[in-house]
Amino acid sequence: MKTLKVGIVGCGNISSIYMENCKNFDHLELIACADLDEQRAVSQAEKYGIPKACSVDEILQDKEIDLIINLTIPKAHAAVCLQALEAGKHVYTEKPLAVTREEGKQILETAKKQNRLVGSAPDTFLGAGIQTAIHLIEQGEIGTPIGASAFMISRGHEHWHPDPAFYYDIGGGPMFDMGPYYLTALVSLLGPIKRISGSARISYPERLITSQPKAGETIKVNTPTHIAGTIDFSSGAIGTLTTTFDAFGGSTLPPIEIYGSEGTLLVPDPNTFGGPVKIRKRDEKEFTEIPLSYGFSQNSRGLGVADMATAILNGKSFRANGQLAYHVLEAMHGFHVSSETSTHYLMESTCVRPEPLNVEQESTN
Repeated sequence: MKTLKVGIVGCGNISSIYMENCKNFDHLELIACADLDEQRAVSQAEKYGIPKACSVDEILQDKEIDLIINLTIPKAHAAVCLQALEAGKHVYTEKPLAVTREEGKQILETAKKQNRLVGSAPDTFLGAGIQTAIHLIEQGEIGTPIGASAFMISRGHEHWHPDPAFYYDIGGGPMFDMGPYYLTALVSLLGPIKRISGSARISYPERLITSQPKAGETIKVNTPTHIAGTIDFSSGAIGTLTTTFDAFGGSTLPPIEIYGSEGTLLVPDPNTFGGPVKIRKRDEKEFTEIPLSYGFSQNSRGLGVADMATAILNGKSFRANGQLAYHVLEAMHGFHVSSETSTHYLMESTCVRPEPLNVEQESTN
């Protein structure tokens, strides 16, 4: 079997699951990792049996490496992606693709110029839960999709995260932190977005950290922490999305619901790979849980990398691609821009709805 040699840039918390899961795909060979804190790279390399730990410059210049997985903080995504592409490597980045639309466009343009591919998290929509939901829609189980509602309700990160300040800076907030999961899931279920209307606010100008080791410090909030809006899909379906870090009392709202002409579909948390998936058809009194018809129900982060690697090796298309990631990035900005200008935001970009996974080929972990 042909293999693709991979390097990881950024050895923080999220890197562990990628390093662990790379071992589950025979066509991925993780040969190096790098971090600005080289000791952290050394520690992760030792823990996960990675042959080489090195500096960021060294990994980008390593001619053996075909694909860079970019797991840096959001503000660094664009710079690292561009450096990797200019070094002649394909790149897959954690979400979001970039902080600004201009950076996102530059990444796609550079990839085209260098004849390299760009992929981006989230890849949770490739998991068993959302793929099962997509399959039910494709089979007409809820008829024609008419609308959707999605809720990401949270009290924020300062009560548990060891260093939460960046969640409240430009490029953070609930929309840019969690919006990629919800919007990517909605696009994979209903197709690309045509128009967005949004309202956004900073509810609390400062946040008090209560988690260690920075308990007692305050964070100045520089990005909206409560955003709500309406999504018009090109298909004609209409959705609503609320994302917040301001719900200190919690919530009982479902993550995602899809409403069709013949029934309603309950879609699982798009920040996970599993279920449950439930459906209630016209005239039925209760929702019924549907068995998952795909594999990858556990934390399978890196699945998008594996799909991308297959595309590189075989010259095929892949699902968690740069066009999808940029469309989602633009949509997130659309909520903010609509609120700031008191107008609808008309999307400039579009994308192809990701092709569903094949049940027979993808039914095992």
